Amino acid sequence: MHILVTNDDGVLAPGLLALAQALRANPEAKVTVLAPDRNWSASGHVKTMSRPMRINPVALADGSSALACDGAPSDCVALALLGVVEEPIDLVVSGINPNANVGNDVTYSGTVTAAMEASVNNRPGFAVSLDTPEHFEGVLDYTAAASASAKVIFKLYSFYRFDLPAPIWNINLPYRTSGDYAGVQITRQGTRIYSNAVVRRLDPRGQPYYWIGGDAPSGIEEPGTDYGAIKAGFISVTPLLLDMTDNLRLERASQLQQENKKFFAI
Repeated sequence: MHILVTNDDGVLAPGLLALAQALRANPEAKVTVLAPDRNWSASGHVKTMSRPMRINPVALADGSSALACDGAPSDCVALALLGVVEEPIDLVVSGINPNANVGNDVTYSGTVTAAMEASVNNRPGFAVSLDTPEHFEGVLDYTAAASASAKVIFKLYSFYRFDLPAPIWNINLPYRTSGDYAGVQITRQGTRIYSNAVVRRLDPRGQPYYWIGGDAPSGIEEPGTDYGAIKAGFISVTPLLLDMTDNLRLERASQLQQENKKFFAI
């Protein structure tokens, strides 16, 4: 199987290297790396159409070859699947992101939207993120997360590779160095709690500028959710869909329209 590996932290990020190495350990896998040349965290689902993009060869820390693109994570996936990478690609793996992508994070996350772009192009997409403890100091060890996520990815791919629409799997792992996870849970999106605040400052000319700041997000530790699972020590695996239709309100609004023909009278 030919795997495209990308991320949103930049092609030289250590999480990407650990993930590529873990996937390459499978003798049936060939890995190609095409990732952004800089950090695109919280970039969302981007499609660059207003300028040309460039791709250049780079060497990763282990000496293996990769491609760096000046586009967004989703651009990297689109370019690869549309022919920049000549050999056909079977699946796309994005990560490892150093922070969790749970709940509403999936709409912000460049890591997750790279996996979504894979589904747009009819390939299974996998996003891998690590729930690093807040205020962590030192060098992150991605070894356990890379090894565990690779096993999960290969298992899911073997069962769901022919599904249409192509599946999107959002994988979040608690931070572990020994791999002592409580297990794997199939979860739904949970509730993320954001503590955003606007920071207003003045530039040297006295003109205001703004930062979106605030405390790190938390969440509700509800059983069966992505956030609840990782806080309980489990690897969370959440299947996502690009179809964002609110089916409950669709049904209720359609029923309302049928019962009151003049409700939407214009």
